[in-house]
Amino acid sequence: MTKPVLSLQLFSMRGLGDLATQLEKAACAGFGAVEPLEGQLRDADSLQAGLARNGLSAPSAHVGLQALRSERKRFVEACRQCGIGQLFVPHPAPLVAKETKGAWQRLGHELGALAQEMQGEGIALGYHNKTAGFERTIGGRYGFELMFEAARGSPLAWQADIAWLARAQPDAAEWIRRYAGVLTSVHVKDQAPDDRDRDPDEDGWANVGSGVLLWPSLWRAAVASGARLFVVEHDNPRLPFEFAARSYAYLSRFLT
Repeated sequence: MTKPVLSLQLFSMRGLGDLATQLEKAACAGFGAVEPLEGQLRDADSLQAGLARNGLSAPSAHVGLQALRSERKRFVEACRQCGIGQLFVPHPAPLVAKETKGAWQRLGHELGALAQEMQGEGIALGYHNKTAGFERTIGGRYGFELMFEAARGSPLAWQADIAWLARAQPDAAEWIRRYAGVLTSVHVKDQAPDDRDRDPDEDGWANVGSGVLLWPSLWRAAVASGARLFVVEHDNPRLPFEFAARSYAYLSRFLT
């Protein structure tokens, strides 16, 4: 079994300033891998140099669906230059504004076809969820289910943002197990306790290990279901470096 890789989503480090600083601090926090964003792939030379300077790899990145529609070749070349093998498309909220059966099926067909094309270019494509698709049923079905049914037969993968999933569903681990066939990566973040100690400026998130999600069991479920890339994230950390360092210290024990 391949050993899990622990990475850091660079969105969490944006409060530190430019890319060079973000990469330096990611390495200082203990990480050996990071997950860049679409804008950072647009300057692949700077990203490649920064990764090399700090001894970092970038197994994956996030790119929006609209960008892949219009500039796929550019992003494929950037991935090759920076050693990125997986691209994940965050849920395209403006494109699936209404949770209808047809909207989710169209998204699944498009992502599945795109995943097939990109596989031929050496890049694995996956979908990254938020709460959409899990919050309510459409004729007894969830949008997430409809999307992956429409993509069946394609190599479309799933990067499970477990904290967003847990905000919508009481048993995130059950969804992870049900979709083990497409799960390849997980976003690791934590939900802050709903009490007076909660930081109002952090959007309800917390350093991993200090919140309410049961990460030891969630980690085991994700590994057992096929995830090998675990990407640490906080959507709005007040102290980005402290978040990264403390989360790494907590999670690194799961790698042994």
